[in-house]
Amino acid sequence: MKVRIEIDTKTFVRFWLVVMGFGLAGLAIYSAKDALVLLGISLFLALALNRPVAAIAKKLPGKSRLGGTALAYTTLVLLLGCVVWFVIPPIVQQSAKFVESIPSIIDQTSSQWRGVNDFIDKNNLRPQVDSMMENIKQQSSSWATSVGTNLLSSVGSLASFLGSLFLVLVLSFLMLLEGPTWVKRLWGLYNDEEKMERHKKLVGRMYNVITGYVSGQLTVSGIDAILSGFVVFVLSLTFPVINSNLAMLTVMATFVLTLIPMFGATIAGALISLLLFFNNMTAGIIYAIYFVVYQQIENNFVSPSIQSKKVELSALTVLVAVTIGLYVGGLLGGLVAIPAAGVVKVLLDNYLEQAKSNRVENEKPLNKLVKKLKNED
Repeated sequence: MKVRIEIDTKTFVRFWLVVMGFGLAGLAIYSAKDALVLLGISLFLALALNRPVAAIAKKLPGKSRLGGTALAYTTLVLLLGCVVWFVIPPIVQQSAKFVESIPSIIDQTSSQWRGVNDFIDKNNLRPQVDSMMENIKQQSSSWATSVGTNLLSSVGSLASFLGSLFLVLVLSFLMLLEGPTWVKRLWGLYNDEEKMERHKKLVGRMYNVITGYVSGQLTVSGIDAILSGFVVFVLSLTFPVINSNLAMLTVMATFVLTLIPMFGATIAGALISLLLFFNNMTAGIIYAIYFVVYQQIENNFVSPSIQSKKVELSALTVLVAVTIGLYVGGLLGGLVAIPAAGVVKVLLDNYLEQAKSNRVENEKPLNKLVKKLKNED
């Protein structure tokens, strides 16, 4: 039996116009993904800074929000400048120092390995080994002398990053300044007071997730940075070869890197251990042991007690969110991944609660009777 379905031209054209519209919208979103990521990061930063800005504005004459935003941003820019000033030069200096010392380390090591030298001479491998050692020394020396050239070659990517950072700061500044006005206009569009109050509570829950996560993460990172800096300072007193300025570098680098969920603390620990290892092997090993022990304490006691009930997400959800954030938005995407997942969870919970409430309402006897009468009509 054949079934023939007739579709008029108007419906056919409308269907394909809708399909093309969705396709063009998807293409536009994909093309503008970088801009959307910057806008999302700017919104996250504005939400994170909103409470400090509001608190500062209340204490200023005239309760100027512009003045509060300007003071908060001045503090933020100064902190970023301090991080760059105290972190980047010592890392470059210590790396270059280590690379320059590689040839002498190789000479000392090769002269001490007598058993290995005897084996090499016995098997007539001396020409090949000497050639390999000489090649390693030449490569390390040439890399050390070309540190400046390598840095200049990355100016383009650095300029791009700084440009994106500047744009994020400007967008966040404007969002903080004009945000309350736009929020008032948005709530003014509602005609249903009950629906408006319900949505206000939902927005408040999402806002509390973001600000709670930010304050908790800042606290955890601050504790980690102070303790790590203290350990490095003690090591500088124990091993004179270690410069005490590395303690300030440790505080800055640890505080910034540990803001990155899951992977940031590992990166910070490996970086500081490596820098200490460049100066003294024993100091590097001691710091690595401290880092491993403290991470166990932080992951099991410090972080859970501070972040409890801030962002209620499972370990799998956190891992998936951070992975997606890192691939989509790099390090900045990783920073906002967990609170973004927390916001999505709040929306999903609200949807399920609303659906359950509607289902319970529809199952009441009176509502069932009204619905049945409507169907009979």
